[in-house]
Amino acid sequence: MEIFKYMEHQDYEQLVICQDKASGLKAIIAIHDTTLGPALGGTRMWTYASEEEAIEDALRLARGMTYKNAAAGLNLGGGKTVIIGNPKTDKNDEMFRAFGRYIEGLNGRYITAEDVGTTEADMDLINLETDYVTGTSAGSGSSGNPSPVTAYGIYYGMKAAAKEAFGDDSLAGKTVAVQGVGNVAYALCEYLHEEGAKLIITDINEEAVQRAVDAFGATAVGINEIYSQEADIFAPCALGAIINDETIPQLKAKVIAGSANNQLKETRHGDLIHEMGIVYAPDYVINSGGVINVADELDGYNRERALKRVEGIYDVIGKIFAISKRDNIPTYVAADRMAEERIARVANTRSTFLQNEKSVLSRR
Repeated sequence: MEIFKYMEHQDYEQLVICQDKASGLKAIIAIHDTTLGPALGGTRMWTYASEEEAIEDALRLARGMTYKNAAAGLNLGGGKTVIIGNPKTDKNDEMFRAFGRYIEGLNGRYITAEDVGTTEADMDLINLETDYVTGTSAGSGSSGNPSPVTAYGIYYGMKAAAKEAFGDDSLAGKTVAVQGVGNVAYALCEYLHEEGAKLIITDINEEAVQRAVDAFGATAVGINEIYSQEADIFAPCALGAIINDETIPQLKAKVIAGSANNQLKETRHGDLIHEMGIVYAPDYVINSGGVINVADELDGYNRERALKRVEGIYDVIGKIFAISKRDNIPTYVAADRMAEERIARVANTRSTFLQNEKSVLSRR
């Protein structure tokens, strides 16, 4: 892997390699873009097959956070950390404290949070060494478990997609096929059930399925049967890359709106569902409630204010649909365009300001 060539191609700003021999820390911090503000993105701990794979994942995820934060209207850039190791067996307190010192050394350019393989308790350890961390335990004044708030954003984004597809944002009487009923999806099902939606669910975890059946009167189907259900809305809330050549022909839903990351296996699949007239709510926009929630901690967390900001996903999704129709492009392209235009406007403003400053100084 030619790191500088890779970074130059997508215009990354910084890559930081962190190691602490005593604790076993091996971490990569990737900062993609700080035009809108400090980079915010979680810390993932995973058993990567190689160091190169870990670096590629950090870079890819950091760029994704730039787009997510920009599309969500946050004054934050994109960054991400990956720690190489097994989150079940390789963790220790010293590791996260050492990592916290590396974050502190970046002097606010990067703010971290919980992600796959890390927990609130890990964030608390980082917080002992730096204030540039969100998602700490609720006892320390943070927002706590992000899953219900992420689900709240999915719910509002789904309503916006329903309005685009059906002319009305009511979900009462609509049938929603939910793939996966983990923490986020279960909370989403609760919102949908309360509004009167009919639920069809699936999950590899039989206990999770039964819990949703008992709580919401949901209909359970097999893992591979969820795509072909007679549903108005398909909500992918588990695996990535599930909008693909095998699943698209099975879909009967008019809307795709769910919490899973990287739902399109390839960009051409986004083109295909657009041509089919399926209304797709881009994943990194509709599932941004979690990052909006933790970002509120930077202003001194206020749950009522945070939820109001998360409700704004409804309007953001609506703007994406408007751009899609205006430019005759798929919604996944429209989402990227909206994020890029916002970053460009701020970059241009900053450039103009610097030019004016130089002009003033030259006249002195």
